Amino acid sequence: MSISPDKKSKDRVVILGAGFGGLAAAQKLKSADVEVVVIDQRNHHTFQPLLYQVASAGLDVGDVCYATRGIFHDQPNARAMQGRMIGLDIPQKRVELANGAAVHYDFLVLALGAVTADYGVPGVAKYGFGLKSGADAQRLRSHIVAQFEIAESSPTKERVAQTTIVVAGGGPTGVEMAGGFSELIDHVFRYDYPDIDVDQARVILVEGADRLLPSFRPRQSRKAQRKLERMGVEVLLSTQVSAVTGGGVVLDSGEEIETNTLVWAAGVKANPLLDSLGFATGRGGRAVVDEFLQVEGHDDIYIIGDLAATQLGDGSLAPQVAPVAIQGGQYVAARIKQQVLAGKQDRSASKKLAKLGAFAYKDKGSMATIGRNFAVVELPIGPAITGFIGWLAWLLLHLVMLMGFRNRIRVLITWAHNYLTYDRGNRVVIDSGEPS
Repeated sequence: MSISPDKKSKDRVVILGAGFGGLAAAQKLKSADVEVVVIDQRNHHTFQPLLYQVASAGLDVGDVCYATRGIFHDQPNARAMQGRMIGLDIPQKRVELANGAAVHYDFLVLALGAVTADYGVPGVAKYGFGLKSGADAQRLRSHIVAQFEIAESSPTKERVAQTTIVVAGGGPTGVEMAGGFSELIDHVFRYDYPDIDVDQARVILVEGADRLLPSFRPRQSRKAQRKLERMGVEVLLSTQVSAVTGGGVVLDSGEEIETNTLVWAAGVKANPLLDSLGFATGRGGRAVVDEFLQVEGHDDIYIIGDLAATQLGDGSLAPQVAPVAIQGGQYVAARIKQQVLAGKQDRSASKKLAKLGAFAYKDKGSMATIGRNFAVVELPIGPAITGFIGWLAWLLLHLVMLMGFRNRIRVLITWAHNYLTYDRGNRVVIDSGEPS
């Protein structure tokens, strides 16, 4: 099976990855005279910033995932395919998929994203929980609920490991998860499991740096830490996980924490599929790209988002966050538009391509929420916004960015219900792997 070149000579743009960057590129090409094919190993887009709420029972997995094919119902020049790339034939300009399909391209955009990086810490891959997909979030939620179900009928001594959650990584994801788990235990499990003294349950946040949210200003880091500690989260700074076992976590100090639950939010690395393509890579396994986000020697291949070692003006690498991927996707779409027109000997297009210049990431700020009524929001200029106003800004931005009107309405209603009742409706254990 193959999807051959278009007989009508319409250029085909193949985008590998239906994350933020891939979708931004595809949607930016809506008015272009090209055929767009978006290929992803899953049949849906995942809104990763809200996965922690799925894991902490605040939302359902269907609230943060949206069928990719549905995204392009109103874009006639685009289609979605489910498939996993296993090879790239550059001379033939063809993407080879695991299901035997071969897809021809005129322009290729690699937006495969990142995967969890365990940095070689023993036991993380076997015992730790990552959070990169809806399945990851659902598995973690089921595991945590199952641990408390088991703890209710377990001897008091065994409950320590069952009711202790360790989160490794004090960036936005780790901070948000620690706050979410703390609220789940304090406001929901306290009433779900009356035979368990939930005041003895522990949520421990481990961060290798000397403060939480290292990418934020120190003052905001301190505010975030104080908020978490008021919620009962134990914060361990300048501390790293050195090993994970079936019954605990070993810290670099030698201390052992009894726990059956380690959530790994300590870092990511480029999708390992990149290694098989033969492109030059740099730090974190990210592909080396030029100032136009192109692979050297291939003006028809672009790499964006978490997969690319995108350089900023000061020579550092762009952070692996959604805004970088979105801006990169929009940029390469604009370049492809002009390349297509230039190939048709449109002189004005050639001039626009020259004017487009190198990719320049515009930092629009960062934010992290910690439970209800509190978030830290930093803008490139001006004072930071914290507390309730920051929390409202966080809610609004995430609602706007969420894919699909139906999902936005569902999430808004669920948030309102959770806020008014302190309840979490998604506490069903599904295939937790725990003994019955």
